[in-house]
Amino acid sequence: MEFRHLGRSGLKISEIAYGNWLTHGSQVEEDAARACVAAALDEGITTFDTADVYAATRAEEVLGRALKGLRREGLEICTKVYWPTGSGPNDSGLSRKHIRESIEGSLRRLGTDYVDLYQAHRFDHETPLDETMRAFDDLVRQGKVLYVGVSEWRAEEIERALRIADEMGLDRIVSNQPQYSMLWRVIEEEVVPLSEREGLGQIVWSPIAQGVLTGKYKPGAAPPAGSRATDERGGADMIKRYLSDDLLARVQDLRPIADELGLTMAQLAIAWTLQNPNVSAAIVGASRPEQVRDNVRAAGVKLDAEVLRRIDDVLGPVVIRDPSRTISPAQRP
Repeated sequence: MEFRHLGRSGLKISEIAYGNWLTHGSQVEEDAARACVAAALDEGITTFDTADVYAATRAEEVLGRALKGLRREGLEICTKVYWPTGSGPNDSGLSRKHIRESIEGSLRRLGTDYVDLYQAHRFDHETPLDETMRAFDDLVRQGKVLYVGVSEWRAEEIERALRIADEMGLDRIVSNQPQYSMLWRVIEEEVVPLSEREGLGQIVWSPIAQGVLTGKYKPGAAPPAGSRATDERGGADMIKRYLSDDLLARVQDLRPIADELGLTMAQLAIAWTLQNPNVSAAIVGASRPEQVRDNVRAAGVKLDAEVLRRIDDVLGPVVIRDPSRTISPAQRP
């Protein structure tokens, strides 16, 4: 395993992080989830990502039990706040009240007295941003949070938060957690340049595009039984955007490149995200330990400029079937 600084902060994280969205507490039994965490630890992963909303808080509980008894200083535990965790009017968002109550719940479920990275899971348009930033800063000063980040924020939202932190003397955001893959490159235009300038690192999720970049979805064929595309609890709506026959055919054309490099399709996809110098880590999930062990082989892989060009040539302009997004791959930063 290789390690990278999280942006310009002093925190080092494993360049492959283990995430438990859609798995722990929902799709797989706890014994299987704990076996996946054990495999991640065996492979050198030290960074674990979760959120209070995953599996209605159960994902944090499972992760906490899986990590219990380990040397806390050797782990980087990341969680998030924003989405509803209750039915009350203050059980969501980024108000001081919800942030304060959410961190206490997350710490209890995770079985720890601090988290290494606490992330705003989305931007809250209903709460003054200075209130949110002050609430996060309070948690840093109390020692309950070491670093603060965001997830899926737009460049202008990140920029506003940084300006407020600087003006008020508050702790700055050090990271963003966006979706990023060969098929979803929206951060390259604005978020990455801003982050490079301001010292933020990206912890990217879905580097294999919900499994599409493994090559298991074939054009003209029904999705494999038991795959994410057939499981309404596991992101089936999200993956539909990638299932056009044209796009699936282009993904299949990546296989010769992976074969030449001695990589699986998934390893190639994960390694591709790690070639971006602004990416601090790529998050992988798993329902079986062998998936973890396979994905970790992407750590340390270097893809030269010619390979990156060939990948762009194969995929061409990537048009996602999402009414709010049309993505054309830009030159890599």
